[in-house]
Amino acid sequence: MEILKAENLVKIYQDNGVPVNALMDINLTISKGEYVVIAGPSGSGKTTLLNLLGALDKPTKGKVYFETENITLKEKKELSKIRLHKLGFIFQAYNLIPVLTAIENIEFSMMLLGIPDKVRKEKALELMDELGIKELANKRPNEMSGGQQQRVAVARAIVNNPSLVLADEPTANLDSVTAGHLLDLMEQMNSEKNITFIFSSHDKQVIDRAKRLIILKDGRIENQ
Repeated sequence: MEILKAENLVKIYQDNGVPVNALMDINLTISKGEYVVIAGPSGSGKTTLLNLLGALDKPTKGKVYFETENITLKEKKELSKIRLHKLGFIFQAYNLIPVLTAIENIEFSMMLLGIPDKVRKEKALELMDELGIKELANKRPNEMSGGQQQRVAVARAIVNNPSLVLADEPTANLDSVTAGHLLDLMEQMNSEKNITFIFSSHDKQVIDRAKRLIILKDGRIENQ
């Protein structure tokens, strides 16, 4: 079953009045439950493509369909709703809220959905236990290692049972052992919960584990 489709995507940025072609004529279909890595050198358009697929940015031309709906036509409010209910994001810089503890960071999106406090706490603790990070519950980001912060970020991304998780260079700030543990975790989430994962990465360890590899070069798909 198709979960995501990009049709003739183009993204052009203006750099001091000079147009820069970040993505050109991208056509792509992702099925439910896939584990996909978008690879390519720096500047090839990986993050730009991920942002378009995750409705964080709009294309200059072309369409993105999520669960058969054309999300390029939707207003900001509708897109926020889709991101909150159906998408999970994992960023290179973790993006945890510094003043909140690990459990509060994980609970945050559930709070935005109006889920009661007791239910939020139970669900967050259960997931932290599952991911082996329960002991971090009351620690703030500055009290955690990079690997621990990224695990909390993974928990936050999947706590609302999203259909799709987009991970932008998630291992970039981690050593190879910690990165390996994190990838084990995401492969487990993919196989056990059937969550679709799309990574952007130029990390060999991530690329080697891809069940499907999409190569970008100079804003175009070279191989998929």
